[in-house]
Amino acid sequence: MNATMSQTMSAGSTFAQRDHSAWMLLLRGVIAILFGVLAIALPGLTLVLLVGLFAAYALLSGAVSIAAGWRSRATDSKWWLALLLGIVGIAAAICAIVFPAVTALVLVLLMGANAIFTGALDIAIAMRLRRVLEGTWMLVLSGIVSIAFGALVLFLPGAGGLALVWLISVYAIVTGVLLLATGLRTRRAARARSSL
Repeated sequence: MNATMSQTMSAGSTFAQRDHSAWMLLLRGVIAILFGVLAIALPGLTLVLLVGLFAAYALLSGAVSIAAGWRSRATDSKWWLALLLGIVGIAAAICAIVFPAVTALVLVLLMGANAIFTGALDIAIAMRLRRVLEGTWMLVLSGIVSIAFGALVLFLPGAGGLALVWLISVYAIVTGVLLLATGLRTRRAARARSSL
């Protein structure tokens, strides 16, 4: 009887972990897509507007990740990964807000570093989720895209303003779509599991 109770509690814990992961991924995906679409729709962005747009994206994405980590602390021993992801995002947002007159070069380096850290943490989270969810390859791919974008930005910081806007837009949309797809898949798996 205790084994059955333990399995039921473990299944409930797994469901809660998947549900928390799903909404975090869905919200991060939507935020990234909105950020990318706004950047494409307004290609003549000034540096100040780009800094503000980036700060809003990093702040919202960071807040969502912190909330997800905090909510899953009782059901996931690696909850701190989402918390760390959120802290990195909020730190990048604060830097962009506190220093609005930052030069284009510093902004590019800040975005590149944020993308690399976010990508590495997305891959770490995907490795954790692979035990409870099939198809985490989309989150791994999102992490790889983030790392590649960050490396490209860090190695080619002198790119023109318009090229930077387009690069950031494509990065945000691709990452957003991958996060959204992973979130939908996670949510579907959690719902299927809960109906059993």
